[in-house]
Amino acid sequence: MTCLVVPAVKHEEVYRVYYEDVDYAGIVYYANYFKFIERARTEMLRDRGITHTNLRNLLNVGFVVKKVSADFIAPLKFDDLVKVQSEITRLTQVRVEINQIILSRHVKLFEADVTIACTDSNGHLVKIPNVIHERLKVHPFKTDERVSTLPI
Repeated sequence: MTCLVVPAVKHEEVYRVYYEDVDYAGIVYYANYFKFIERARTEMLRDRGITHTNLRNLLNVGFVVKKVSADFIAPLKFDDLVKVQSEITRLTQVRVEINQIILSRHVKLFEADVTIACTDSNGHLVKIPNVIHERLKVHPFKTDERVSTLPI
């Protein structure tokens, strides 16, 4: 299987921690960290012209999370402003490995290594379509330079 190490380029998204994200003590519930990184991965793909809707509707494929390794370093708290950095670290014909870090006040509070895999509508592992694979290899676009989403 061909493997490509993608040049390091971090995508960044900023979010606020809301009351709905925290427990009684005002600390973010652990499962909500995964919501933050999911949103950031989606926006990272969108900045490369890839949307989940078009993957499903036009190419009959989608990305699913295959593996997550997470390190909860310190708690996020109510009303924190958080930055999620996402960086593709490895790309194969069927999988994308992404390192994701959550920071607040310039301090790393959470880190996850996420592997997503390309599947068909039946959940079977399939090769990432060439047009998508090419977009995953390139540097992300600045917001004002976003490429058009599929169809190309």
